[in-house]
Amino acid sequence: MDDRVFNVLFLCTGNSARSILGEAILNRLGQGRFRAYSAGSQPKGEVHPYTIDLLKSLNHDTAFARSKNWEEFARPGAPEMNFVFTVCDSAANESCPVWPGQPMTAHWGIPDPAAAEGTEAEKRLAFADAYRMLNNRISIFVSLPMQTIDRLALQKRLDEIGRQLPKAG
Repeated sequence: MDDRVFNVLFLCTGNSARSILGEAILNRLGQGRFRAYSAGSQPKGEVHPYTIDLLKSLNHDTAFARSKNWEEFARPGAPEMNFVFTVCDSAANESCPVWPGQPMTAHWGIPDPAAAEGTEAEKRLAFADAYRMLNNRISIFVSLPMQTIDRLALQKRLDEIGRQLPKAG
C-alpha cells in the first residue's frame, strides 16, 4: 500500500475566502492522504471574517487560516505541490494565477463570496454556497484512485470536476 501524502495548493487572487475554504475542506476530508495549502497572487493580507465564522460553525480548526502570497510556495524548501487548483471565477472575468512547474492543475472556478452584495444573510449565504461547491468537488477528488489511475485519466477527471455544475443547496 502506498502511504504517499499528496500536497495540494488552492490558488486564488485574494486568498481570503475560496482558497482558504478549499484548504480547510481538503485537510479534513483528505486527512492522511492529502495536505492542503492555499495562497493568492494578490493576497488581501487577512482572511475574510465570514470565512472564519463559517469554518468555526462547521467545527473546522481555523488556526491555519492566514492570507498569504503564492511566492511563499515557490521558495526553496517549500513543499513540492502535486496538485494546484485555481478557484477564481473566470465567469466574472477574474484573472487566475498560473502555477509554474509540473504539478497537475485544474480550474475549479467558484463565485467569489467576498464580492457578494445584499444583506448580511445574503452575503453569508454566498460563503455557505462556496463551501458547498468546494466540498462537493473535493469529496469527488479525494475518492479518486490516485495509486491506480494514470496521469492522463487523472487530468481528465480533475477537469471534469471543475466543470461540474453546482447543485442546489
